[in-house]
Amino acid sequence: MSTRNKKFFLALGLSFFVIVVVLGWSAARIGIPGLSVANLVSQCQVITQSDSPYPGMVWIEGGNFIMGAEDTYFEEGPTFEEDVDGFWMSQHEVTNEQFSEFVASTGYLTLAERGIENPATGENIPGSAVFSPHLSDIPVNPFAGWWIFMEEADWQHPGGPNTSLEGRDKHPVVHIAFEDAQAYAQWKGRALPTEAQFEYAAQSSGRRDREGNFQSNTWQGLFPLQHDTQDGFTGTAPIGCYAPNDLALYDLIGNVWEWTSSPYFVNHAFPDKEQFPEGYDHNQPGEPVAVIKGGSYLCAPNYCMRYRPEARQAQSKGLGTSHIGFRTVINL
Repeated sequence: MSTRNKKFFLALGLSFFVIVVVLGWSAARIGIPGLSVANLVSQCQVITQSDSPYPGMVWIEGGNFIMGAEDTYFEEGPTFEEDVDGFWMSQHEVTNEQFSEFVASTGYLTLAERGIENPATGENIPGSAVFSPHLSDIPVNPFAGWWIFMEEADWQHPGGPNTSLEGRDKHPVVHIAFEDAQAYAQWKGRALPTEAQFEYAAQSSGRRDREGNFQSNTWQGLFPLQHDTQDGFTGTAPIGCYAPNDLALYDLIGNVWEWTSSPYFVNHAFPDKEQFPEGYDHNQPGEPVAVIKGGSYLCAPNYCMRYRPEARQAQSKGLGTSHIGFRTVINL
């Protein structure tokens, strides 16, 4: 490429980056339909316990539904009919307060607290993955560029060693690996939901209602350059800040991704599921992977439209992050 052409493409790239930043700043200045931040935050409240044999849970009547989606993301297809038996589901994600009760009762240490093995040395290093966006016009691998393994980040220190749970009792617990979620569920005499159960229960959940009111905690602005508080929060939100769906379930969409008990495969038609009982993701070959559902506060229209019931992603069972939590079910 000639020097003249190199200068042209460099100038074009820098111009595009400036336009992106300006558009992102402008988006933060434009009013949108829906509740004001002050009104939304004032709505956050303790969720009234459901009147049921299992306080804090609601009965989900079984049925038949079309699972998956076409023409959005490859891993969500193809669609197919699925039958789901009735089950009980927690109204909201497990909170820091609830997880604290589990730890106080059992003395349990999460995987992040025990440490992740360093392949190079074999040493276990306490820590977890924390979102740390790479703000530059240089293309990066999304995980390597926007996430860092932070030593001593764990459920009690969600932003790293200098952070705490102060004021976060009602926020969903994060930095929870698959085995941690399973341990809590077993302590409660429950289970993690299957992918089908989660998707079925989330059918009436969405990002906004018809009037434009936010119904979930997602990213507003141009990800990852600009994030504002149009829905009230830039990180996790406490439970009870958004209206429940038609089944009286909260935050099945947005806030934090949630573990399911289902192994992940590259799509619903993956032909060799029997050969990979721990799941298969071509981006993580050989790694046990489970399906996470619901999207998180990091999902934005311009990058990750996974704040939909059909959305799904692969997550290594051996790693928690600052945007993954869970809830439980009871199967009768």
